[in-house]
Amino acid sequence: MQVEIWSDVVCPWCYVGKRRFEQALAAFPHRDSVEVVWRSFELDPAAPAERPGPYAGHLASKYGVPVARAQEMIDGMTATAAADGLELRFDIARAGGTFDAHRMIHLAAESGLQDVVQERLMRATFTEGEPIGDRDALVRLVAEAGLDPERARAVLADGSYGADVRADEQQARKLGITGVPFFAVDRTYGVSGAQPVEVLLQVLERAWAERGEDAAAPVGAPAAAGCDDTSCAV
Repeated sequence: MQVEIWSDVVCPWCYVGKRRFEQALAAFPHRDSVEVVWRSFELDPAAPAERPGPYAGHLASKYGVPVARAQEMIDGMTATAAADGLELRFDIARAGGTFDAHRMIHLAAESGLQDVVQERLMRATFTEGEPIGDRDALVRLVAEAGLDPERARAVLADGSYGADVRADEQQARKLGITGVPFFAVDRTYGVSGAQPVEVLLQVLERAWAERGEDAAAPVGAPAAAGCDDTSCAV
């Protein structure tokens, strides 16, 4: 059984969703038969390598809400993430473009390190305040996750895996995915947002029991623009 996860490394709800999915998968009796594939989704394809200024101001500008409302969103995400064992440091986060980060995650698939690299880049973004759009930082971070730094640097320089990133994003559009995280189980069952562990486990169990059926059964509503209680949208 394959689970594809559309995600962005600068999406806080994607980080929460990753943790919740890991818990659901750990409780799933057939977890050893599950292949997890990370798919690319850029929340802001036009973002510069690093966006200066407070995170709340950036969030307010992007989604057209007052700064006070943006700070409320940040506080809510921080509290929710803490309950899931994650420390989100929006005070030091350095937002930026993620195209190169997604290329590194595709590179990691070659050596079975997608999940490790995804985790490393999310932690770097939200807990350590690393400049995720900086290529030197990316090389260092993926090397810490086990990738060959020279290979990573060569990929960043020659544009490799760019087409793979675009293919993931095109597939997301075809599937009607407008917000992340989004979990697709065998392209039959879909879960939008960082749903509770129980919901994710239920979908895994249902998909396993009904494998081979053609009817799609999306779970959760499409995300509205902005970051709500479970997801971030374009």
